[in-house]
Amino acid sequence: MPDGADPEDEPTGRKKLPLWVELPILLAVALVISFLVQSFVARVYVIPSESMEATLHGCPGCTGDRVVVDRVVYAFGDPEPGEVVVFARPATWNHSEHSADRSENTVVRWLQDVGSVFGLATSTEDDVVKRVVAVGGQTVRCCDGQNRVVVDDRPLDEPYLHWEGIPRQEEFPVVSVPQGMLFVMGDNRNNSGDSRTQGGGGANGLVPVDDVIGKARAVILPPSRWRGVGDHDPQALSAPAWQQGIPLGVGLAAAWPALWLGRRLREVVAR
Repeated sequence: MPDGADPEDEPTGRKKLPLWVELPILLAVALVISFLVQSFVARVYVIPSESMEATLHGCPGCTGDRVVVDRVVYAFGDPEPGEVVVFARPATWNHSEHSADRSENTVVRWLQDVGSVFGLATSTEDDVVKRVVAVGGQTVRCCDGQNRVVVDDRPLDEPYLHWEGIPRQEEFPVVSVPQGMLFVMGDNRNNSGDSRTQGGGGANGLVPVDDVIGKARAVILPPSRWRGVGDHDPQALSAPAWQQGIPLGVGLAAAWPALWLGRRLREVVAR
């Protein structure tokens, strides 16, 4: 350092950007990262209807749930029975009653488009959320003597069902699900347009696996509804009580010989 030079006059590296320049840059980077994450990894969706009550809220007059949808999981496998999935409305399905929610104003529509990417507005795409009931190769019919949907001659176990009024679901014709297709239903069973009725039902009501966007993982808004979205497999019926007791009975039966053998070994060692 030259004699008489002030240390504070030495260069300290690149000049720091002013705050008014730095903040917009940080905001732009954050938005780009968020957009990439929502486009390829996970996305927030607004639930616009009550067809998935009470698993997902979307009832008229209430705050629709915001759910995180995993967009990666189905890159490694197909949807399974019981999973709640978001998918693009198939061409065979009826026109969405929520399309009228989109504004005619260009500026407002653009704001809605941006908001939908971050879960602040209803999705600009005509996307639907339902629960997978049957997959390719299975046959679905309704119903058995207890009014349960039957898949491959086995009644479903559906603890997530929500009833408005009489707790009895409407009959529908037998449907054979081809490979690469899904049979989906709403948890609000008597207030859901799904594979039973869309496009007249039958083959037109099925959903191509390729149209599935992702799997609903959790409700993140409103805070009072924070929770995971269950994917109870309705085709995995619980065993009868006497069968559930078999493992305990086997354990008890095996415990006595093991205890006796342990005592005999201790006696041998002691001698």
